[in-house]
Amino acid sequence: MAALQDKHLVVIGGSSGIGFQVAQQAAAAGASLTLLGRNTERLAQAQNALAEQGTQVATLAVDAHDHDALRAAFSQLDAFDHLVSMVGDAMGGGFLTADMALIEKVIYSKFLTNVLIGKLAAEKVRAGGSLTFTAGTGGRAQHACASYVGNQGIVSLAQGLAVELAPKARVNCVAPTWTVTPFWRQQAAGQVEQTRQHFAGIIPLGRTAEIDELASAYLFLMQNDFITGQQIAVDGGIMLG
Repeated sequence: MAALQDKHLVVIGGSSGIGFQVAQQAAAAGASLTLLGRNTERLAQAQNALAEQGTQVATLAVDAHDHDALRAAFSQLDAFDHLVSMVGDAMGGGFLTADMALIEKVIYSKFLTNVLIGKLAAEKVRAGGSLTFTAGTGGRAQHACASYVGNQGIVSLAQGLAVELAPKARVNCVAPTWTVTPFWRQQAAGQVEQTRQHFAGIIPLGRTAEIDELASAYLFLMQNDFITGQQIAVDGGIMLG
């Protein structure tokens, strides 16, 4: 397993939730960090928390869905060894009931924005480095929605970029199932708990994941030099049903 000591990791969406936990675990392994996010207050809080642990961390405020701003942000980045993207909106329901504007928004966020991230990151990633995207589990073809299509697109993106970037760098994705994270901060606590209980009831392991369990999969993919073009599902077996 390759060491992260003195490696530079960029986390897009690294100010909270899974992305912040990835940053924390990488920092504990000796990596320096650049965190990108659209909320300046949360970025400052994340930077302070990591700096208190003695980690070298920079931040860059950008809404990744603004592709011109994203290009400008990447032009300010130094070369890096690893990049993790947490970018991607979600939606439920099927195609017939969803508004077209929402479908387009999710596809733009989940797939097209990550395509651009991959294109920009390819110019900055150092030899021997990696890109790791975030897909997701849940949903089958008979229960498909824009999130499902976006997740499948991320898998295809990782496979395609893995071929195009080899042998310089590796590309993979992590697919978590539904997990209690700050992503759901806009929902009422009771609704989040109801959703958690629902998933705990259908996940074979009988519970939802902890954030550190999800984050550790990203660290594994960063450090294993012989995995590329793959998806790791961290879902407690939900896709086995």
